[in-house]
Amino acid sequence: MVSSTLLKFMYPPPSNLFVIAMSAISIVSMGNAGIMELKGKHMQYSKLWNFGVDQKIPADKKAKIASKTGMILGYTPAFVAAIGSFFLVPVGDYRFDLLRSAITIHFFKRIFEVLFVHKYSGFMDTEAAIAISISYLVHTATMIYSHYLTLGFPEPQTDLKYVGALLFLVGISGNFYHHYLLSKLRTKGMAERRVPGQDYPPFPVPFKDFLDARSKGKDMD
Repeated sequence: MVSSTLLKFMYPPPSNLFVIAMSAISIVSMGNAGIMELKGKHMQYSKLWNFGVDQKIPADKKAKIASKTGMILGYTPAFVAAIGSFFLVPVGDYRFDLLRSAITIHFFKRIFEVLFVHKYSGFMDTEAAIAISISYLVHTATMIYSHYLTLGFPEPQTDLKYVGALLFLVGISGNFYHHYLLSKLRTKGMAERRVPGQDYPPFPVPFKDFLDARSKGKDMD
C-alpha cells in the first residue's frame, strides 16, 4: 500500500548494485556522524573549528589548511562532476536536465559564497576537508547516475518537478540572502560569530537549506 502510493510520484528505485551500495553507505555514514555529533565530537570544519581557541594559531599537530581553501576543496569536485554529467550524457529528458542543473547551481552558489561572500579567519582539518569533498562528490555522482538509470521510464502519475523547482529556487535564494546578511556582521579577521536580529517572524537558514535539499531529493549536508 505504502509502496504503491509512493510510486505515484516517485520512480521505482533502480536495481543497480552501485546505487544500492552507495545508499547503504550513505545511511550508515550519516548515522555515525549524527551519533558523533550527539557525543560532542564535531567534525573539525570551518564552522566548528576549536571553539574558544585562537583561530589564527592551530592548537594541535594535525594537518590543517585555511578554512577558505578547505571549503573550496569540499565543493569543487562535486561541482565539476555535475558539470561533467552534461558532457558525459549530453542528451537527457527534461527531468534529468533539471536535476543536474539544480545540483550544478547549488555547488556553484557555494563556491561563489566561499570566494566572494563569506569571511574566513580560521583553519580546518585536512582530513575533514577531504572527507567532506568525497562525501559531496559521491552523493552528487549517485544522484545523477541513479536518475540516469530512470531515463526511458514512464513518468510518475503525479508530476512534482515544477513544485520541486519552485522549492529549490525559494530555498537557494533565501539561503544566499541570509548568508549575505551574516557576512555583513563580520569584519575581516573577526573570529566570533553573530546572529542577526529580526523584526519579523523568522524564516531560518536551516529551513531554506531543507527546501534546497528536498527539492533535489538529497540529504542535507
